[in-house]
Amino acid sequence: MSKLKNAITLLLLVIHTAAIAQQDSARKNPLSFSGFAEVYYGYDLGQPKNNLRPMFVYSYNRHNEVNINLAYLRANYTTDKVRANLALGTGTYMNANYAAEPGVLKNIYEANVGVKLTKKADIWLDAGVLSSHLGFENAHSHVCWTLTRSIIADNSPYFETGATLGYTSRNGKWYIEALLLNGWQRIQKMPGNSGLATGTQVTWSPSSNVTLNYSTFIGNEYPDSVRRTRHFHDVYALIQFTDKFGVLAGIDYGMEQKPNNTGGWNTWLGSAVIIRYKPTGKAAIALRGEYYEDENGVIVFTATPNGFVASGLSANFDYYILKNVMWRIEGKAYSSRDAIFTDKNSTAATGNIVFTTSLSIAF
Repeated sequence: MSKLKNAITLLLLVIHTAAIAQQDSARKNPLSFSGFAEVYYGYDLGQPKNNLRPMFVYSYNRHNEVNINLAYLRANYTTDKVRANLALGTGTYMNANYAAEPGVLKNIYEANVGVKLTKKADIWLDAGVLSSHLGFENAHSHVCWTLTRSIIADNSPYFETGATLGYTSRNGKWYIEALLLNGWQRIQKMPGNSGLATGTQVTWSPSSNVTLNYSTFIGNEYPDSVRRTRHFHDVYALIQFTDKFGVLAGIDYGMEQKPNNTGGWNTWLGSAVIIRYKPTGKAAIALRGEYYEDENGVIVFTATPNGFVASGLSANFDYYILKNVMWRIEGKAYSSRDAIFTDKNSTAATGNIVFTTSLSIAF
């Protein structure tokens, strides 16, 4: 009996040692792989004949068809001093937002390398194709409070290309970043444009439940011969009052020099407020109100008397089928000052309603 007991004890010790070794190996392996995929179906009551939703929608923009909004595979390499990401993507999000990029650049969701500059402070220099420092929403649906993106998210950069210098304070409450960029949501610079854009970001998180952010962009999005400087400011706040209830609000304000040296500035602004309630660990409900005003057509050109002036309301329900699998459904209504939409009879309309549902997985 004692021999059997000793044999069992030895076997348990070997299993325990092997498990620890496997965990240590996993921790030391700097290379990891991940991915994401989201399939959606949207039905626009205006029933656009080309199955393409309004010109200011750059995600979930296909009508009455099952399609992929975004699917990507990512390789990540991380050590104490170096980090790198490479993610290749496809989907209607990529088609809409990378339309200006040539060839294989259209499929680069992310590609960057970073180096830690000092041992004593958390200062990193990163360069390549990066997620945008502007806004509180991105293309990855699982980290957004609503299924579809807001007008301010769809009409400001989702990604950017350049170099960033970022600092995180020792207590993790402050993040400060300076950026040198190729332009406004660009990988390859516009032909005839010899300049670079700049940006800044300051994020303050006094607690795990509160985040305040202010980001800027300054650059020229035209050839040098017709140069027009663009200034853009993005402010948002996230307040998680309880584990179940939170509010997320953002305001964008932009200004760009008028063309042909006429003097003065064209301006635009947008805002969005999202309220989310999580009755259980697997379900969430979100309500969103938003407004966007671009009368001079700097970002959204409509060729109508009042330009693009629109508001929106949406209601969203999420359910986690598994920890990494989410089903979502959303109803959204837009109202505009001018008749910039079309109804089911292909006539101009000032309103638009769309229902969208999606199934996504992160791995």
